[in-house]
Amino acid sequence: MPHKQVEILLVEDNPDDAELAVQALRRDKLANEIAIARDGEEALDFIFCRGPHANRSFESPPRLVLLDLKLPKVNGLDVLKAIKGDPRTKAIPVVIMTSSREERDLVEGYRLGSNAYVQKPIDFDQFRKVVKALGMFWLVINEPPPPQTFEAN
Repeated sequence: MPHKQVEILLVEDNPDDAELAVQALRRDKLANEIAIARDGEEALDFIFCRGPHANRSFESPPRLVLLDLKLPKVNGLDVLKAIKGDPRTKAIPVVIMTSSREERDLVEGYRLGSNAYVQKPIDFDQFRKVVKALGMFWLVINEPPPPQTFEAN
């Protein structure tokens, strides 16, 4: 049975932030399929098609990963390192979306290959606007890499 193309993998352990992000993306019809991983281990299982996500295929990677840093089990920087360190997944755009205001997180995120780093606004309306802008850019404006980019060399 073919699976729908997941456009966004939202890696977020805060249920309120996850709900707000999904509402913002759906409200503006920016993403049809949004998968949510509640911790870093689940995100890696999803991306690497293993465990409960073994039925997924590398042929249908998410078009965007929105990644929180402060996650249970495996932290966001380790998730980013795994994604960008594997030739099958390194071309997937990863946007760090976190409440962290620590400069070392910003620096390390970019060093590991993050495509963008966004601090989550505390204000509900601002949060919604930021998520909408991210979805608009990465899913509508940005030209994704061709499928062969995701193949192992």
